[in-house]
Amino acid sequence: MNWSMQLYSARNFQPWDKVLKLLGEAGYRQVEGFGGVYDDPASLRKELDRNGLSMPTGHFSIDMLETDFDGARKIADALGITTMICPYLNPDARPEATAAGWRGFGERLAKVGARAKKDGYGFAWHNHDFEFKKLADGSVPQEHILSVAPDIGWEIDVAWVVRGGDDPLPWIDRHGKRIVAVHVKDIARPGEGKDEDGWSDVGHGTIDWKGLLAALREKSAAKYFIMEQDNPNDFERFARRSIESVNKY
Repeated sequence: MNWSMQLYSARNFQPWDKVLKLLGEAGYRQVEGFGGVYDDPASLRKELDRNGLSMPTGHFSIDMLETDFDGARKIADALGITTMICPYLNPDARPEATAAGWRGFGERLAKVGARAKKDGYGFAWHNHDFEFKKLADGSVPQEHILSVAPDIGWEIDVAWVVRGGDDPLPWIDRHGKRIVAVHVKDIARPGEGKDEDGWSDVGHGTIDWKGLLAALREKSAAKYFIMEQDNPNDFERFARRSIESVNKY
């Protein structure tokens, strides 16, 4: 399998050329971009090529996708990104916490997805935990997002689903065909990971990644499996231990 790494995990461990060299040597074949690496796409592409890495997926803010899609497209083309992913919605930009509010946001994503498809790109939404917090009517935002934007994909961040208080397996059962990418992230065991925001190296935490990867391979359309740790204190350790773990599954 061509394991990927979300470069956000390495934002505090510069320079990027050393990060990419480490990832290539550790056995990664893909990376996922985010806003912090898009300043000089041509130079980054050279470093990717030098280290045997590709960038098929990349994160782009909702603001850029809605107001400067051509700019996002140019970055994507320079880096070889074929699937654009909207990764987050800041708290102050989130809609009213109602079904109607989240359906409205889903409609915005649907419009971006239609533009992306027209121009030949895949498009997906990436979840955090807030999409699984119950609304007053008992529903959750993620269902509304997916229902009103039936043609967009989903990059499932399993650990955030768990932190949102939900079980990822039923979501994989119901929406597997929508899942085009997976963030492979782990939650620290009780008492561990206190200086890493409660995260851990993949395979060394509380999430059953062996079982989840089996379910995702069987029931989802996921093409990309992307390691991530939001705040590692040692990126090299995280990168190496995580790929060692998943290669056993």
